[in-house]
Amino acid sequence: MREDDLLRKLQRIEALFAGATTPGEREAADQARQRMLARLEKTAAQDPPVEYRFTLSNQWSRSLLAALLRRYGIRPYRYRRQRYTTVMARVPASFVDDVLWPEFVELDKVLQGHLDEIAQQIIAAAIHPETAEAEVRQGSLKQ
Repeated sequence: MREDDLLRKLQRIEALFAGATTPGEREAADQARQRMLARLEKTAAQDPPVEYRFTLSNQWSRSLLAALLRRYGIRPYRYRRQRYTTVMARVPASFVDDVLWPEFVELDKVLQGHLDEIAQQIIAAAIHPETAEAEVRQGSLKQ
């Protein structure tokens, strides 16, 4: 999958979450984003923001989550001495449950699949064409 294919796929998923299902609606994606921001503000009035701690094991997922947070006007942060795997944010729980986390999971799945595919291609081309997992053997460990 080429990068522009990935971007198109990510945009389709984003459009799905923003309610866009036709090409005309995709053109209105910015309006959908504005509605999501308005929804976040309305939710914040009814459901005050709480501090969330997200722990993500790879830099790509952290970057993706931080970008999503920023897109919705939420500033990600980390306290001094917290690990780099941590992303903190103050956000209403209902927004995390209904919008942010489902969108992140779908986008992250696509992104990880793309990155895995690229890594396999590079390893196969530069190191060895066989990139399958190690075989599993019967027996016990001898120490």
